[in-house]
Amino acid sequence: MEIKNVLLLGGSGFVGGWIASALSDRGVRVTIPTRRRENTKQLIMLPMIDMVEANIHDPRALAELMQGQDAVINLVGILHDGDSRLPFGKGFAKAHAELPKTIVGAMRQSGVKRLVHMSALQAGVKAPSEYLRSKGEGEAAARAATGDLEVTIFRPSVIFGPDDAFLNTFAKLARLFPVLPLASGAAAFQPVFVGDVANAFVDCLGKPATFGQTYELCGPKVYTLRELVEYAAKLIEKPRRIIDLGTGGWAYLQAGVMWLLPNPPLSPDNLRSMEVDSVTNGSRDYPDWRPTPLEAVAPCYLSPNELTQFRLDRYRFRAGR
Repeated sequence: MEIKNVLLLGGSGFVGGWIASALSDRGVRVTIPTRRRENTKQLIMLPMIDMVEANIHDPRALAELMQGQDAVINLVGILHDGDSRLPFGKGFAKAHAELPKTIVGAMRQSGVKRLVHMSALQAGVKAPSEYLRSKGEGEAAARAATGDLEVTIFRPSVIFGPDDAFLNTFAKLARLFPVLPLASGAAAFQPVFVGDVANAFVDCLGKPATFGQTYELCGPKVYTLRELVEYAAKLIEKPRRIIDLGTGGWAYLQAGVMWLLPNPPLSPDNLRSMEVDSVTNGSRDYPDWRPTPLEAVAPCYLSPNELTQFRLDRYRFRAGR
């Protein structure tokens, strides 16, 4: 199965940029819908990349975008929703639950068969948070289409890499504050490198053995949230005292205050997501999965001593080399 043209939804985001680079490097033509083309200059400069202004939530516009495509990759996701309700707010519903159904419908209409869908580790309709519940509903919609579409689902843990909103956020807070109150410090994560995630998405496209499969993408080691914050602070040479607020009232007070910020680093729903550890037992790993250790990459973009050299090597990282 040869893939020459891919419609990459959510391609202008953090993970999308890496996947677009990897596809471009393999000579695949990539179409990335965006609301504002002028805000995607870095991707526009890549060969084989077409940035198109379009509303992907419009079924007719989405079906038109799929004309001539061999595959669709859906990465669309949001971390916060100001409209908190049960089972999830309007923002989560639109991005995570309704869009996958629209994608499946547009694929059936346009005749495109191959779909690779980004879910999240521990997603499920009975999960504790709005984020995970909405992700679970979207995942279910993609999985239900396996009867007539060639679907592969990936469920990554938290993703790290240059320009991430994960370790970079911890580093930013460590630069600003001498003491760091930390909610849910004992929550467990198995961070996965964005380059490994991108390579899995691209590698699976033409492999029939991956059709109908769901894979969990995690790094080689489990960390507590406290350990990750301490590590990020150490890398920027700003070791800080951490006060663990636990999972109770103080934690939710902190999350509630942070949720009011323009780009909130934490929300009450994030705390609910951390009630279930973002780790895997390895039984659903991608074939030949050999994840990159956090310690092999994080110093390259957080450590002041390594940052200059990393900037020179950045495009080689993004190509997965």
